[in-house]
Amino acid sequence: MAADPAATAPTCPPHEHPARTTAPEFEQGLVPAPGELLVWRDPRHYDRWQTLPCALCSQPTPLRSHSGEPAHKACAEDWITANPVEARRGRFASDLTPKPKSKDKDKDKDKGDHA
Repeated sequence: MAADPAATAPTCPPHEHPARTTAPEFEQGLVPAPGELLVWRDPRHYDRWQTLPCALCSQPTPLRSHSGEPAHKACAEDWITANPVEARRGRFASDLTPKPKSKDKDKDKDKGDHA
């Protein structure tokens, strides 16, 4: 009687690939003052493939914080207002603001690329 090929086949050790459940972090800006609004304009805040329960209200949301934590923007703003001391640790923050353009470039913008 022949041996079962599945029983004699070499087994591969389990792979150590963690399941990707959150998006990779991206650089955050400043934490707004209590009562102020978050600026979440970066498209990486929106997960178009998956809604997850908000970490603060448990309702489904496609939005993610900079660290990938699911949270409605309004819930995060309310949390900052309710927890101003803890909010300074940066759980929820605004996007980085782009660096302002120098005044020299604005002066030369009418000259095109050959300034």
